[in-house]
Amino acid sequence: MSGSRTRRTTSLLFILAAVLPIVLLAVSLNMGAYPVPLKAVWTTVHDALVPGRPAAEASPYADILFRIRLPRLLLALFAGAALAVSGASLQAIFKNPLVFEFSLGISYGAAFGAALSLVFLGRGMPAQVSAFFFAILAVLLVLLIAGRSSSQIISVLLSGIIVSALFQALLSLVEFFANPYALQALIFWLMGSLAHATWSDLSLTLPVIGLGVVILILLRWRMNVLSLGEDEARSVGVNVRQEKILIIVVATLTTAAATSVTGVINWIGLIVPHLVRMMVGADNRKVIPLSASFGACLLLVADDIARTAASFEIPIGILTSVVGIPFFIILLKRSGKVWL
Repeated sequence: MSGSRTRRTTSLLFILAAVLPIVLLAVSLNMGAYPVPLKAVWTTVHDALVPGRPAAEASPYADILFRIRLPRLLLALFAGAALAVSGASLQAIFKNPLVFEFSLGISYGAAFGAALSLVFLGRGMPAQVSAFFFAILAVLLVLLIAGRSSSQIISVLLSGIIVSALFQALLSLVEFFANPYALQALIFWLMGSLAHATWSDLSLTLPVIGLGVVILILLRWRMNVLSLGEDEARSVGVNVRQEKILIIVVATLTTAAATSVTGVINWIGLIVPHLVRMMVGADNRKVIPLSASFGACLLLVADDIARTAASFEIPIGILTSVVGIPFFIILLKRSGKVWL
């Protein structure tokens, strides 16, 4: 009886994961400084999909919905999915729920690379490329510092703290040398924001994020094998080193692509996978895809709060940290009990 109940609960969760992002997207299009009625949202979207409609009959809400809100909301969905799936994947291969992109230095490495590009390199190097390069460098430094103890979570976490502190210091140097106008924009960007999302940003970022998320979802079966241990994985023919490198690189790529546009948004990669495991267990065949959906939903809801909770916009990175830090403390105290 409990087995059938578990399968039924899992099926309901997957249905919810498929439907909830669409519902939240429709509701979020309505929210903002200038509310748009849900009926007007539907009418505007329908009219935009009808070919050959005269411009004079275009909805007065079209510019608000398609030029301002829709790029921002799509970025929230994709970035939330990227951060949650990356966190879940890293936790699976390191076999500990305390690992996520922040603990490996990925977030601040990517943030430093993107900031360096934005302030000094300009169009000479796209922010996404620079963010990915320094995110990979951060992971390599963590593994290098951890050395032969890289299989032990304490060594990895301490190395991640060291590398994160290094890139935070380098970020401070970028801020110090930036001109006042660039500095103001950079500081706000580092606090995490989706306010400046444009279709041009999305055309570069969303394909990278989408590809990375799909690859990690396809690798979820191998993550189950890797989570058993290196000896067990080798016994069934899995190249442990190659698989781990592939997962780390793809997780880094998706995180860097999101961070290069959104700024530093932490804790999504820690909170969402753990909540999913509380509902469905540690099976990565379920955890990875559900984390993608619920991560997207969580960041979308956080962005809605950031846009509507006050007369001014609250940086979204502050909101996720306010929720994430207490959650991390609770998880740290219970870490010996929650990992299956």
